[in-house]
Formats: sequence, C-alpha cells, structure tokens
Amino acid sequence: MKVQYFQDTDTLYIEFRPGEIAESRDLDENTLLELDADGAICAMTIEHASTRADMPRFSFEPIAA
Repeated sequence: MKVQYFQDTDTLYIEFRPGEIAESRDLDENTLLELDADGAICAMTIEHASTRADMPRFSFEPIAA
C-alpha cells in the first residue's frame, strides 16, 4: 500500500495495490475509485483531503497478525 498527499493540490492518493487501471468510478464529486479489469480496487483519489480526511493527524500503525 502506498499513500501520497499532494499539498499543492490538496489531493490524497491511496494505492492499495499496483495494477493496470481498467475503470475509474466517481464515488462523489471529490472521490475517485480506480479498479482493475477484474473489478478489484487498486486505488482511491480524494480531492480537498485536508478538510475531508484530517490530513495533519494521519498516522499508520501496522497490526501483527
């Protein structure tokens, strides 16, 4: 998984897994979901992320299985 925040455009890009994007779906006017040919989610783009996802407080914590 890769998470990128582009401060200049206030865009959050979350790549769940690499793959060739076959389809993009608008979930709402500021959220885009990208799917592969099998319909599996590859990535999500969130516009206006600082107001929609509380970006200054983002943290990541792996949980052991």
